[in-house]
Amino acid sequence: MPRSVAAFDLGTGGIKGGIFDAGGICLAEHVVPYQTLFPAPSRHEQRPQDWWQAFLDCLRALLARPEVDALQIAAIALSGHSLGCIPLDEDGALLQDAVPIWSDGRAAAQADAFFTRFDRVDWYQMTGNGFPAPLYTLFKIMWLRDEAPEVFARIRTVIGTKDYLNLRLTGRIATDVSYASGSGCFDLRAGRYSDEILAAAGIDPTLLPPVIASTEAVGALRAEIRDEFGLASDVKVVAGGVDNSCMALGAATFAEGDIFSSMGSSSWLTVSSARPLLDDDVHSYAFAHVVPGQFISATSIFSSGTSMGWIRDRLMPDIGEEAAASGRNAYEAMIERGLTSPPGARGLLFVPTLAGGTALEGGPSVRGAFVGLDLQHERADIIRAGLEGIALGLRVALDELRRMTAVSDEIIAVGGGAQSTAWRQIFADIFDCTILKTGVDQEAAALGAAALALVGIGLWKDFETVRALHVPEGRSRPRPRNRAVYDAALTAYRQAAEQQKQLAGGLEALRAISD
Repeated sequence: MPRSVAAFDLGTGGIKGGIFDAGGICLAEHVVPYQTLFPAPSRHEQRPQDWWQAFLDCLRALLARPEVDALQIAAIALSGHSLGCIPLDEDGALLQDAVPIWSDGRAAAQADAFFTRFDRVDWYQMTGNGFPAPLYTLFKIMWLRDEAPEVFARIRTVIGTKDYLNLRLTGRIATDVSYASGSGCFDLRAGRYSDEILAAAGIDPTLLPPVIASTEAVGALRAEIRDEFGLASDVKVVAGGVDNSCMALGAATFAEGDIFSSMGSSSWLTVSSARPLLDDDVHSYAFAHVVPGQFISATSIFSSGTSMGWIRDRLMPDIGEEAAASGRNAYEAMIERGLTSPPGARGLLFVPTLAGGTALEGGPSVRGAFVGLDLQHERADIIRAGLEGIALGLRVALDELRRMTAVSDEIIAVGGGAQSTAWRQIFADIFDCTILKTGVDQEAAALGAAALALVGIGLWKDFETVRALHVPEGRSRPRPRNRAVYDAALTAYRQAAEQQKQLAGGLEALRAISD
């Protein structure tokens, strides 16, 4: 029988695993959730042991499926959420039960101190690290040095999320180029850690793991795991990559100008190119791609699906029960209600920065707004404005990417929001380009990891097979009849979003007093 691979996406909310055959077809998939802990303001933590247990449970569930033959699995590869900081002692053992994840912002003081010694713009241009600086691994290591010296004194290595599981699987410490590029101290263009940045941070370079190619084998699967699960004797563990890059690969975004849109709780647009697309105002964020010779550059909005959840919970708390009675889910029913409002929502705009904004949108202090409310507006208008406002916010981001490079006029959409034909049409009208929905959807990151395994063990000669897996399920093309209204909406949206930037400081002061 032909060989297969096991691929896993270690996400923020849980691990999604799949068994993929030699053609890249997913034979079985399974999800195991785990907790995020919030012990103090700005502190977001998870337990690496929970990741490991979830991985074992997921693998066990996959192998129990009748369509899966354990002895045919030739490799394992992982995608992992970024900016991890897992400190290990000289024996490779955990030094902390719970560790900061990508969204943990505890290291603000360390970032501020670093930028008194290293120019902030130079750092961004060298690393491509466009998220708020305290989120990056380098500053979390500095926090350990300053705030947990008893832990820091025992650190031998600091590794990332999926690299911790690779260590448990193989006994070897290593990372790949895509994950290393989110460390806060990786020179993107040089392809190595920056001695200059590390010196300014006062961090020993030996604390960082060696960097290998994303398709390179970290090592053979440890015998005790192999025997426990009845796997073949030659199973290899491939390095894998950071979730952003694995998702891009799985979404067929790995050649010049390829682009995809992820429509989830937050939403972003990601472009593949031979150079990182960096801008000091936009603060697009870039990672080394898991595909050699390419970089991924992205812009985003932080609150898209969460914005629609907020509208649903405040305006339509009973929609779930109503929808269930007719065999629909709550989001489908809400979007259907919103479509009874005309394009442009009768002059109502929504600025979706409910959870703060990116650098392009005005930073963490900015907040969202409904703009243009008057007495004629009804629930349907508010829902439609929400759907359109998220698309308008991403259109602003898309225009910045278009300014920096040529991008495809067809965007692949993945994620939960991509399930809605109506919302995809709104995106097509507002983006003024084609939105493509394919059979590859929320498993894009796992497919990317599987592709790394398949290339890594020689079953694929390159990544082009990924494109063939994207069988179209629907193309939404821009409708000329809506162009005038959405051109006007985009102009008004830019003005409204700029006003929210101007209001950010005053509203922040009000919140501080009101809280």
